[in-house]
Amino acid sequence: MARKQLQNLTEPMYYVLLCLKDPLHGYGIMQKIDEITGGRVKVGPGTLYNLIDRFEKEKIVQRVESVGKKKTYQLTNKGLELLKEEIKRLKMLISDGEKIL
Repeated sequence: MARKQLQNLTEPMYYVLLCLKDPLHGYGIMQKIDEITGGRVKVGPGTLYNLIDRFEKEKIVQRVESVGKKKTYQLTNKGLELLKEEIKRLKMLISDGEKIL
């Protein structure tokens, strides 16, 4: 299962995967992350393309189109399951914190 490969996602990992529920190219991913987070999270090109490369190797995302230098990516089923598991994990963290506070 995907969870064994990536136990906990970093913020940039989480937002990249979240953006790739629908097909999107690199610059579009950076713009969408900025939009979703209101500028709170910034993912630069180096970080973004390192993550995409890693996610492709682990079959979490796949390239769905290439036009010139513009490459479009999307979550695989494995990536979608990983993202759902991470959201579940984050909800448990929030629930635990709310119990204490």
